[in-house]
Amino acid sequence: MMLASYLPPLIGYFSYLASALAMLIVFAVLYIKVTPFDELALIRDGCTAAALSFGGALVGFSLALASSALHLNRLEYFIIWGALAGVIQILVYVCLTRCIKEMPQAIMENNVAVGALAGSVSLAVGVINAGCLS
Repeated sequence: MMLASYLPPLIGYFSYLASALAMLIVFAVLYIKVTPFDELALIRDGCTAAALSFGGALVGFSLALASSALHLNRLEYFIIWGALAGVIQILVYVCLTRCIKEMPQAIMENNVAVGALAGSVSLAVGVINAGCLS
């Protein structure tokens, strides 16, 4: 009897969790496709710049997802706003590569300053994105 009262919130929790993880994976795959290098291969080779850049993008996107999950009470809205947040994060990367000439090459060469800047900009936009979704 008591389990029946917990079932709807559990279903909601797992629905949001599964959706968020799926969106995070899709975002990561799309982000890797947009960049002219393979972040995962660079990270496996010890490239700190790539880890900072990619990690910042993932955390920035996750912040927007967390805000959406917190403030939206319908799963379909959560998914729509999450997708929009992902598009914004990818556009930020594209704009950043236009502003910082040779950014992809600098990241591939493990220029930590450029990787940290790219990751920080992604985080900043993620925070703003999260605030706009609340």
